[in-house]
Amino acid sequence: MMEAIKKVRELTGAGMMDVKKALADSGNDEEKAIALLRERGIVKASKKSDREAKEGLVRFVVDGNKAAIVEVNSETDFVARNSDFQALVQSLAQAALAAGTSDVEAFKNTDLNGETVGTAVAAAAGKIGENLVLSRVAYVEAAEGETLAGYVHSNGKIGVLVRVAGGSEAHAKDVALHVAAERPQYMSRDEVDSTDIEKEREILTNKALNEGKPQQIVDKIVSGQIGKFYEEKVLPEQKFVKDNSMTVAQYLGDAAVKQFVRFEISS
Repeated sequence: MMEAIKKVRELTGAGMMDVKKALADSGNDEEKAIALLRERGIVKASKKSDREAKEGLVRFVVDGNKAAIVEVNSETDFVARNSDFQALVQSLAQAALAAGTSDVEAFKNTDLNGETVGTAVAAAAGKIGENLVLSRVAYVEAAEGETLAGYVHSNGKIGVLVRVAGGSEAHAKDVALHVAAERPQYMSRDEVDSTDIEKEREILTNKALNEGKPQQIVDKIVSGQIGKFYEEKVLPEQKFVKDNSMTVAQYLGDAAVKQFVRFEISS
């Protein structure tokens, strides 16, 4: 059996799980298995796998205290606007919710309408005629008293999930929109690597000295600029995108963001 799997994989470039299923479905007939793989679009897809997929879509699903988000890349924006492709990505988000995993490889081996997710994506690539790549998946679960919300930008290329403790669903949705627009990198100052801060401080100090600033005020200048760094990178300290007169923390009040996931397709 292993020899047959190895041979069919070498001839088709298909993945092990796909080959095993094709052999099982064909009664271990290698030629029939190859034909099945071709019919399912898997051989055709593998020949496209070296072509860059820089476009695509992000989609999410929220259901009660669970949520999932996926990113699937395509070669062209034309395909990303295709209704069949959009339906595929939405079905993958739903499957990711059921699978409850943030591991792409594990997710590829889970079920989608009677076949593996990996097989479904490969078959869609064969049908559409472009390289399709399931590049990212994330699963988020909320505890009691927490709210989940998601947001996808109108171009379909930026998607966000947030988990908020306290507050309303409207708060959570607003924060998801904010994260999509402002690209925070950290949940708190504690998450920022101290080494990165020291490097930033050194760069800013040397810059101030090179500009001729007096030594006695350099530390004050640099401290102010480090504060600005936090304001730009740390979510609660960012100016709220819908009202720049307040920070995200001020907008949320007693509520607090516990987690965010942000996917962006950079073409």
